[in-house]
Amino acid sequence: MDSKTKNSKSRAQIETLARRAFGGLGLATGESALRELKDGWFNAAYALVLADGREVILKIAPPPGAEVMGYERDLMATEVATMRRVRANPAIPVPAVLFHDDSREICDSPWFVMERIAGDVLDHVRKSLPPDVAAAIDRELGAMLRELNGFRGEWFGYPGNPALRASTWREAFLAIVESVLADAARKDVRFAWPAACIRTLVDAHASSLDEVREPRLVHWDSWDSNVFVADGHVRGLIDFERALWADPLMEALFRGLTWSGVTDAMRGYGKDTFTDDELRRCWLYTLHLGLVMETECAYRAYPGDEIRSGARRLVVQALEWLEARA
Repeated sequence: MDSKTKNSKSRAQIETLARRAFGGLGLATGESALRELKDGWFNAAYALVLADGREVILKIAPPPGAEVMGYERDLMATEVATMRRVRANPAIPVPAVLFHDDSREICDSPWFVMERIAGDVLDHVRKSLPPDVAAAIDRELGAMLRELNGFRGEWFGYPGNPALRASTWREAFLAIVESVLADAARKDVRFAWPAACIRTLVDAHASSLDEVREPRLVHWDSWDSNVFVADGHVRGLIDFERALWADPLMEALFRGLTWSGVTDAMRGYGKDTFTDDELRRCWLYTLHLGLVMETECAYRAYPGDEIRSGARRLVVQALEWLEARA
């Protein structure tokens, strides 16, 4: 089943985009010059081989009118701007943006082309890696995310949605959670606990958010599916579309506290102990992740029930932890 947001295009249409991006240079001949990448569920993405042999990646934003969640507005602009910013730090391997077009002149949605990263997706090869190699990669990724979190912002929240920004992290995060609950209500998503109970527990722990005084750049989506590896090292980090200015503890690596405790990625980051307030924030962010995942099932067309059931488990785990310490 196709995603409800993917803006898929024909070969002829993609040829037109390639020629615009590369000064008239089109695709190489043959079927291997164009391959749709199907791991993602939001943007359409294609691996292209150009007529001069270069290999690049094309991403196309959802079509006009596609129903998305509140935090998902203008994600492509966020992704491109964030990638360009992060490349200023050579310790973070980010593909170069080769062309970006948001004019909608030859495509009904914004699109961009970036370098193709050599290597394997970590999610595809993790189980085949020797344990010591996997641990080293995780520590390396943790160190990279710490570098990424070194970028400082002027406000908290999402670049693409001014309604989800604020001068304090508490105000921004509460607005972000409320936005997800509103997205859920529009689609009649029913969580394991009523929305009123969720709000009450979030409010009960909101004081822990006041410790976060400086907006830091957070990737948020740095799961194994967005990490490329080769020869025992991280070679690339992609999918910056959901980046925001926030608390570094929102990074995906810290969700590991929910199911496995302190991990090699956390050790690589340099964070293996947590204060009470930090733990409360980590569980608030795990709750937020679960709410997002369960809600987006109503905005996508995920096959099966694996994502929904996994999200529900996260929500319940987080709510039970927060309730026990309220």
